[in-house]
Amino acid sequence: MLAFHSPQTPRQPPLHNRFPRPLSKPPICSVILTPSVTTTANISSHNNNVLIQSICKQGSLKEALEVLSTEPNPAQRTYELLILCCVHQNSLADAHRVHSHISGNRYGRDPFLVTKLITMYSELDAIDDARKVFDKSSKRTIYVWNALFRALALAGNGTEVMNLYRLMNRTGISSDRFTYTYVLKACIASGYLISLLNKGKEIHANILRCGYEKNVHVMTTLMDMYARFGCVSNANSVFGLMPVRNMVSWSAMIACFAKNGKPFEALELFQKMMLETHDLKPNSVTMVSVLQACAALGALEQGKLIHGYILRRGFDSILSVVNALIAMYARCGKLKLGQRVFDQMEERDVISWNSLISAYGLHGFGEKSIQIFQEMICNGVSPSPISFVSVLGACSHCGLVEEGKMLFDSMSKEHRIYPSTEHYACMVDLLGRANRLEEAAKIIEDMRIEPDAEVWGSLLGSCRIHCHVELAERASSKLFELEPRHAGNYILLADIYAEAEIWDEVKKVRKLLETRELQKVPGRSWIEVERKMYSFVSVDEFDPHIEEIHAFLIKLSAEMKGKGYVPRTKVVLYDLDESEKERIVLGHSEKLAVAYGLINTSKGETIRITKNLRLCEDCHSFTKFISNYANKEILVRDVNRFHHFKNGVCSCGDYW
Repeated sequence: MLAFHSPQTPRQPPLHNRFPRPLSKPPICSVILTPSVTTTANISSHNNNVLIQSICKQGSLKEALEVLSTEPNPAQRTYELLILCCVHQNSLADAHRVHSHISGNRYGRDPFLVTKLITMYSELDAIDDARKVFDKSSKRTIYVWNALFRALALAGNGTEVMNLYRLMNRTGISSDRFTYTYVLKACIASGYLISLLNKGKEIHANILRCGYEKNVHVMTTLMDMYARFGCVSNANSVFGLMPVRNMVSWSAMIACFAKNGKPFEALELFQKMMLETHDLKPNSVTMVSVLQACAALGALEQGKLIHGYILRRGFDSILSVVNALIAMYARCGKLKLGQRVFDQMEERDVISWNSLISAYGLHGFGEKSIQIFQEMICNGVSPSPISFVSVLGACSHCGLVEEGKMLFDSMSKEHRIYPSTEHYACMVDLLGRANRLEEAAKIIEDMRIEPDAEVWGSLLGSCRIHCHVELAERASSKLFELEPRHAGNYILLADIYAEAEIWDEVKKVRKLLETRELQKVPGRSWIEVERKMYSFVSVDEFDPHIEEIHAFLIKLSAEMKGKGYVPRTKVVLYDLDESEKERIVLGHSEKLAVAYGLINTSKGETIRITKNLRLCEDCHSFTKFISNYANKEILVRDVNRFHHFKNGVCSCGDYW
């Protein structure tokens, strides 16, 4: 209690004794503090809270919990810092202890701390605990709902988020921009299910109804959702209608194009961004997507310009960017430059090694790929599942069957990696290319997991190489069930029937294509000339250069025939006369690109071409012949590998 004393008249001490001495009475107007038990407790509690908070900030969680055990009245801020400390220390046991302490006092139903607890359990990968916190909460604010949506989306429980989102809407709580962001991310959290895509479209409608179409964060997340589902036109529509775009928006759309088979559009959009947005600077994510687009097109000169920009901006210290550089140079045919980038790296991760392993495999250097794989392990880097996909693919391109089988066996025995369908597909491809088709089929029969379309597709592709009709029919019947809308499977089967000259079956497959309204993916080839990309489609009637190119090809083909070139017209699926078949194969996109390169490149300059499909036998034979006839080095990358044509010989050794 506070005791006030009235003033006393001061007495002058005797002159002989004016030294300081203890006061027997309080001085004039003094205040004596006589704390009660409650005040003392409050001061002690305040001091304990300050102490716990200070200890948490220092990262001493155990010490903070010891002080907490003596504190009967922790503050909200104290609990908040304890929760953060549990996350930083990655301690689930201590998280449970803090949670138990909160539940036992007045803060047990505090929405703020409920939100923090849900986030804590999410960060500690304890999603069941996060859900229990939510289920026991009585006052569910939008922040509590958002915390759970975020936690479930990160845990991959997209369907559960959608169900809860519907429940929240029924309770009358309005969504905010964070709600829309989390539920859109939840649409792609459980894999790319069509049902969740439809939910995403419903959320898109809600966003428009509630006026969030001007929110750059919501619209960028919406665009990314469509991109992940491969709905490029939807994503592009959202991007086009955005009144404000930030760097994340631009990067997301560029990545959407780059990762969905539209690299040309990705580079065009990047150039547009650089011209129109002087206040925005590309970030490392943008650079990775642009490098991927250059790699897909084989746009070497564009890639070199991007590399220069990366050096100027200091992005060469970012691992993901440097890894993308290695892949870009390798896929543009400059393997030595990719190796140089790798050698200059101060830090490497497993992705760096995988990029180099894949690079050598793509160029047909299987033994070198295996050597790099072994070097990676010797350097203390554990292989990832992708490492085995890369090295097994390299073995497949070179026919290294026994080496591939040993590597496959080592996955589980030495590295505790259990093969996925992708690894089995590699093994089927490896054996199938080597004409060990029965062995490839046996691998599928013995699989411990259900073979998917990739596995059966590898078998069908091998049957196409070796014209094995019986196995092709078996593989295609499975593929028609798994991928009824994939036209390529029907085309491959028709190819096999055509080569076997079973024309009635060819007609049946073609009729099936028409009935199901499926269209073959047209052959497309790209060539870079003077830093510009040119695209050619098989029998393209719209290209302004097409007449000149066709005339040049007809003349060139006639001259080559005189020197011994024989067109391989068996690739034509129609039962036509030979001259008509020759006209068709002469219009293949790769031949058009080669002709354009011969017309527009200087002497000694390598022609570099990228093709979206496997190189057909006639295009392969034609390019081999022309490399010798025209004394021209030609580099072609098809969907599987590189073909380096020089002096009438291909680097693949006719094994592709």
